[in-house]
Order: sequence, then C-alpha cells, then structure tokens
Amino acid sequence: MEEYFGNELVKKFEEMMENNDEFYFDTEELEDIIVYYLELGDFNYADMAVNYGLKLHPNSLDIKIKRLEILLEWEEYNTAKELIDELKGSSMENTDFMVCYAKYYSNLGNPRKSIEICKQALQLGEEENFLHNFIADEYVNLGDPFNALKHYRKALKEDPADEYALENCMVCFSDLNKSEEAIAFLNEYLDEFSYSETAWFEYGQFYFNRKNYEEAIRGYDYLLAINSNSVGVYANKAACYEALGQYQKAIDVYDEMLELEYTKAFTYYKIGLCHKALKQSILALNSFQKSLREDPQFYLAMMEQSYLYEEMGGMTEALHFAKEATQLNENNLDYQKRLAFLFIDSGKFEESLSCLKKLVHDEPSRFYNWYAYSEVLMLLGEYEEAVLVLNKAVKKHHRAELYYQLSNCFFNLKEQEKGIESLQKALEIDPSLVNDMQKKYPFIKEEVKKVKANKVKKS
Repeated sequence: MEEYFGNELVKKFEEMMENNDEFYFDTEELEDIIVYYLELGDFNYADMAVNYGLKLHPNSLDIKIKRLEILLEWEEYNTAKELIDELKGSSMENTDFMVCYAKYYSNLGNPRKSIEICKQALQLGEEENFLHNFIADEYVNLGDPFNALKHYRKALKEDPADEYALENCMVCFSDLNKSEEAIAFLNEYLDEFSYSETAWFEYGQFYFNRKNYEEAIRGYDYLLAINSNSVGVYANKAACYEALGQYQKAIDVYDEMLELEYTKAFTYYKIGLCHKALKQSILALNSFQKSLREDPQFYLAMMEQSYLYEEMGGMTEALHFAKEATQLNENNLDYQKRLAFLFIDSGKFEESLSCLKKLVHDEPSRFYNWYAYSEVLMLLGEYEEAVLVLNKAVKKHHRAELYYQLSNCFFNLKEQEKGIESLQKALEIDPSLVNDMQKKYPFIKEEVKKVKANKVKKS
C-alpha cells in the first residue's frame, strides 16, 4: 500500500512539474518523492524535488541532507562542503547526514576521516549494519583486510542475511591467507543458516579454488537442493567435473542447465569441448553447430569447429570457420596466427599477408612473426617489399635467419653487393644454418662459396 501511495505521490509531483503548477507537499511526502528518485538513480528529478521542497520548507534539515546526497553523486564537492559546514551544527545526531559526511571524505580519498565519522555515527544506534559495511569498505581502501574483516563480521551480526558482508568476509580471509579460519567461519555460519544460498556458493568456491573439486561439488549440490534454478551453479559444478576429467558427468550437468537457460550458446560450446575431450568429434561438431544456431556470431564455437575440421581433414571448412571467427575477433593474435597458417597451408599466400602484417605490428618482439611475413613476401616474388620488412626486422632482432633472407632478396633483385654484404653478416652470426638456408634459397648457394673463398684469400 505504501509503495502504491509513494507512486501516486510521484505521479502527482511529475504532473505538477509538467503542467507548471504548484501543489503543497509536506516534508515527509517530499522525502518519499526524493528517495524514490534517488533509488531509481534519477538525480535530475531528485534535484527538482529537493529544490521544490526547499522552496516550500526552506529550513527542512532532512531535505537539505537529501540535497547533500545529490551533490555528492554529482561530485560537486565545493558546494557539498559548504552545505556540510552549514548542517554540522544541527545534524551531528542525524545518521543520514553522518553517512553523507563520511561519504564526502571517502570520495575525496580520505578513508581514515571517513572511518572516524562512521564510528561517531555508530553511537547513534541506527543503520549499524550499513555503517559497519561502510567502515569495512574504507579499511579495504586502506589495504587493511584485518580490520575490514572485523567490521564485515559485525555487519553480518547485525543482519545475518547480508550477502554483501558474507561475501566480503570470505574475500578478507583470502587476502589474509587464513584458509582454516575461513572454512571454520563458513561452517559455523552454515550450522546456523543452513539454507543460505550465498554461504553454500562460497563453500563451493572455497573448495574449487583449492582444487578440492569433490567437496566443491558437495557445496553446489546443497545449493541446488535449496534452489534448483541457480543456473550459474550448474556451470560451476560442471567445471568441477571437467577439472576431474569426468567429461560425461559434466555434459549431464550442462544438459540440466540447458533446460533453465534462455541464452544457450555458451553451454552448447562447453558441451562441445567435453565431447572433444572424449574424442567424440561428430558429437562435438554437432554441439558447436547448435551453439552457432543460438548465436551466429559466437566466434569461440566457430574456431573450435575450425580445429575439428582440420583434425578430420576438412581444410576448406577449417579455413572458412577460422576466417569467420577472426573477422569477429580481429585483435585476437592467436586467431590471426592460425588464419595465416591455414591460408599458407592452402596456398593462399596473398590472403595471409593481412594477418602477418597485423602480427608484426602488434607483436614486433616476436621474431617468427617477421620471419614468416618476409618468407611469404618472397614466395610471392615481392622482394622489394620483403627488403623493407626485413630492414625493420633486423633492427629488432639480430638473427642470422633474417640476414639470409635479406641476401636472398638482394640476389633476386640483382643487387649483388648488398646480397653479399647481408650473406656475410648471416655467416658471421650463425654459419651453422647455411646448409638449411642453401636448400631454402638455392640462389645463395654459389654466393656462399664465393664468400667463403674470399675469406680464405684474406686470411
């Protein structure tokens, strides 16, 4: 009934604003309207309600405090400070003001002052759960999980159903490396609140993170017994079976999960990975195809299909799906490498160049990106372009292979002196590669003999 009344108040206020009327609201009504907008996150309308409220009730402390809340949301700290100074004398026993006062210092990066104010506010005996969480958060900002934990536990004592405090207790235990204390705390909590979904989830996560997958499954099973519609928990349970190598059990859990989901693409993808791990290629392929029917742009399933088709000898299909996946995720360099490989394997050297160009641009520190790029350019007879690439490459990698490639380019371009100079550098850096390089680049075979002969003469 109150919610209906509140909405009627809001409706009356909005109609008044739209029609440029002026109606009377008492301070409590205006507070309800302002709180409605604050909870909705509509600070513009909240501000309009505050301004109208102060017009009707210019001395209302409660409405002024609501104005302070809005100023803090808008990060108007100079104006907020002026209002704090105005209210301090009359509002130090008002919990809402004290929270705003503490938030002001928190937002300015002064957690110690914020904690001091919150501790003063605790003496008022109101909103103790909220205030302990506030203090704990500030201790987290100070990098002090020990004191943060103390206050999260106090918040939980004030409200045992406070999921935020419970979750953060576990985070603090983890930060303090207190595993035994964490599980003792959790078991003690579960003894008293055995139907807490959050607690059972934390129990499962605790053991999952420690790779005790059997115990994690036990925690997830308790949670699912309480609420069988917890979709995310099925995924966690299935992940446990995957970690144990029990892929068929994981598939069974994912199948249960499918009955509850609206978006099934990722689940079909995970089922496909399990079938792949079981060497069930056709079933895996079917699952990846189902994934793509659910979401035609799900590139993870596309790339997995590419791998499967390659294993099955379907190189045309492998290339098709790799190309589709890479187009949807262009910044994934692993995808770019795979696509380049498949293009080269299919003899489509020209098409591989865009992938290789991106690789040398995004990963210049990897020698083999440059090596492959220049190799393909030479295969295409683009020796001048290859020289430009190799000149950049040798500035980053002092490798013999690059100088052998450069010499081959120069010899093909009939630039003998530059070719010999590059070949000499290659032989100085690593002469052991010369036999392999002569097989790759027959052009340099005779030149190697000449370089070696010149060396003998000089010596």
